[in-house]
Amino acid sequence: MKKEEEFMKRAIELAAENIEQGGGPFGAVIVRNGKIIAEGSNRVTHDHDPTAHAEVVAIRKAAKELKNFKLDDCEIYASCEPCPMCLSAIYWSRIPVVYFSGDRHDAEAAGFDDSKIYEQLQISSDKRDIRMTQIVPQLSKEVFEKWSEQGDKTEY
Repeated sequence: MKKEEEFMKRAIELAAENIEQGGGPFGAVIVRNGKIIAEGSNRVTHDHDPTAHAEVVAIRKAAKELKNFKLDDCEIYASCEPCPMCLSAIYWSRIPVVYFSGDRHDAEAAGFDDSKIYEQLQISSDKRDIRMTQIVPQLSKEVFEKWSEQGDKTEY
């Protein structure tokens, strides 16, 4: 069995184990230099945290383990195609390679439908189902200017 398949098998095992523990059917592993450095399973219902998807849990653990928010020398293996939130977290963490097993249609068939989020991201913020109103934009501009002028900042 190829290494990639072994890592994916582990992500699937995490998903199956999580179901047995009352959680969602999602697992993820992060690999660096051919070794698993972090694992995660869906913790949404366990932790009462809507952001605790398997990929996010694994990213948090990997970043903590490596003491670095940039995981640009890692790969992630996810039991299912990452949802929009997880994909954003993958981009923010700079993980350059994603392997996944099931896709968004498999997830939808099991009751996990992200299609509305994909649709909402395609339209302007003033037309989304969630009311979004920009207020006092000058205040945030001041903070961004302060950030831009900061000489010893950590870019991300």
